[in-house]
Amino acid sequence: MLKLLTILSTSLSLAVKELLANKLRTFLSLFGITIGIFCIIGVLATVDSLENKVQTDLKSIGNNTIYVDKWSYSGGPDYPWWKYMNRPSVKYEEMNFIKERSQLYGAACFVVNKTISADYKDNILSNLNLYGASEDFNQIQTIDILEGRYLSSADFERGIPTAVIGYEVAMELYGSPEKAVGKLIGYSGRKLQVEGVIKKQGQSMIGGMDFDHSIITPYRYFAGIFNPDNNNPNIMVQARKGIATAALQDELVGIMRQVRRLSPQQEDNFTCNDVAIFAEQISSFFGQVSMGGWAIAVLSLIVGAFGVANIMFVTVRERTSQIGLKKALGAKKRTILTEFLLESAFLCIIGGLIGLGLVWLLTLILGAFLPFPIFIAPNIILLAMGICIVLGIGSGIIPASIAAKLDPVVAIRSK
Repeated sequence: MLKLLTILSTSLSLAVKELLANKLRTFLSLFGITIGIFCIIGVLATVDSLENKVQTDLKSIGNNTIYVDKWSYSGGPDYPWWKYMNRPSVKYEEMNFIKERSQLYGAACFVVNKTISADYKDNILSNLNLYGASEDFNQIQTIDILEGRYLSSADFERGIPTAVIGYEVAMELYGSPEKAVGKLIGYSGRKLQVEGVIKKQGQSMIGGMDFDHSIITPYRYFAGIFNPDNNNPNIMVQARKGIATAALQDELVGIMRQVRRLSPQQEDNFTCNDVAIFAEQISSFFGQVSMGGWAIAVLSLIVGAFGVANIMFVTVRERTSQIGLKKALGAKKRTILTEFLLESAFLCIIGGLIGLGLVWLLTLILGAFLPFPIFIAPNIILLAMGICIVLGIGSGIIPASIAAKLDPVVAIRSK
């Protein structure tokens, strides 16, 4: 064990001396390693961070949830909007019918929304979403209350003019979330009692419900003032635990066809949108981006490997007499081989650490502009360091083998 530690410390010392003695040559040779590791860590860290943000946003709009709507969310250049425009809007009574007939649902709610301007005293805030939601809304959506409480069963049943508001609404109108609770918020000449403030959620990258700039009220209250059919109604149905959304989607299609009394010859006049499809599409897209990053990284690492091999060939030539002296004093072939392989690996690790440092600086810069934090996961760092070690051993195996096989007498006489 002591001998191995001695070899490790000697190899590290020689690698550092090589770097300090020939700074420019070593740096240029390690540049390919640095760029390769920079590409690997940079791409994987950015893709992981972005995918984590998008998947979190998808969960916020309803995990394992089907949206029953007259519109299809698939979009695309050939989207037949005129076809969906003529469909009837979903009804509150249809949600109740789903609850009665569905065997696979865990929660279901009816949601409508309208863009409004809200005010408190002299403060006015425009372009807010006023949501009218039924009771299961907070079971499907991620709504964490920062101050106060969420809407109660009595609020939903009686249609009481109460509301929970978004974090940015509370900050803009009241100055702080705690000051908003218990106050009145006005809109279109009407007033709502603020019962709670939603925790700040940040900007979503996939759209969905922007709760930071929203007001949530009981559906019965909303329907008593506005016509639900004119305010983007939809039914959100979440699958029971352990039930696949595809199975729930098939069941909902049958239930909706039944409630609307459609004959077998008639096509659906509604759409059951599965948000899980977007998650799969996003994962596939990020997989392709990662492959592109790996392709660039592999090319850079190959160039870097040749650079490290060149360093090791030069090092063996420069230390030939030293190698001969070591062998004359009893150093075995495997000892010489191990020293040079470890030195090669350490050189690659140094190049990798430089690349890691560059990625860290990049995360600080991008973090100030992007709407999500970029993090470098420990498994990515371990992967990068593992690649450096393997690459170092692969690059140094031939020069190290040449060093180990040198004849001590010939080596000592060389200059």
